Amino acid sequence: MPLRFHKYQALGNTYLVVEPGSDEAVSEALVRRLCDLHYGVGSDGVLIGGPGTRAGFSLAIFNPDGSEAEKSGNGLRIFARYLWDSGRVGAEPFEVATKGGTVRCRIEGSGRAIAVDMGNATFWSANIPVAGVPREVVDEELRVGSQVLRFTGVSVGNPHCVILADEIGPDLAQRLGPLIERHEIYPNRTNVQFVKVIDRSRIRLEIWERGAGYTLASGSSSCAAAAACVRLGKCDGRITVEMPGGELNIAVSPEFAVRMVGPAEKIAEGVMSPEFFAPLAGAARGG
Repeated sequence: MPLRFHKYQALGNTYLVVEPGSDEAVSEALVRRLCDLHYGVGSDGVLIGGPGTRAGFSLAIFNPDGSEAEKSGNGLRIFARYLWDSGRVGAEPFEVATKGGTVRCRIEGSGRAIAVDMGNATFWSANIPVAGVPREVVDEELRVGSQVLRFTGVSVGNPHCVILADEIGPDLAQRLGPLIERHEIYPNRTNVQFVKVIDRSRIRLEIWERGAGYTLASGSSSCAAAAACVRLGKCDGRITVEMPGGELNIAVSPEFAVRMVGPAEKIAEGVMSPEFFAPLAGAARGG
């Protein structure tokens, strides 16, 4: 069957949901071209749902550079909304298996909000991973060029580097984000969050996303930053996370189980033209 897509956005972070069963094999080149603003549809990533499993559904998540991500909070909310829109789920909770673990989702407010139990945040170096001796990576020193920063390493199924700062902005994320993403201390690269704590129930983020770059919002980054702020004693367990794209509500339990609630909206759907695939076929033949 032709490659059919559904485009959604979650706080300005866009994903293409590609229906399984397409004749086109998923490759890095296909993902990059689909996400390209000028030669494709334009997107911050691609979501490919698999057949139902014992967990309910499975999901593969791809960054716009073609690399595969373990988990995405915005991507999961979008996929859950797609399942709702297509009649595959109703009001009852359901599970989605990802490379970064299985999560539990629930549609709220007739599709206006999606709640996702993202699993437990961990600060253990081997689980993130962060190089060095086994330890909790909390408020450590990180040298980036001539600067010395303080960071907390977190995993919520994918790696994060959380840095608290008095003042944050897009310039900070765009300047330091690429250097931290590929820092030698993170062997699998990392997502980066610059965090300003507003009060004990509200924080503000600027985000550099692994494989995607500067982004308006990120669900997993919100979860990681909230967990880090609780671990550092800066915030309590219920936190509103502000980002350029909008807000998410994050709950962090005493055991660091993380729950995220936020919106996802459908933009469009369509079928890719055969002409779209011609350059990919030529590249595969070495043309």
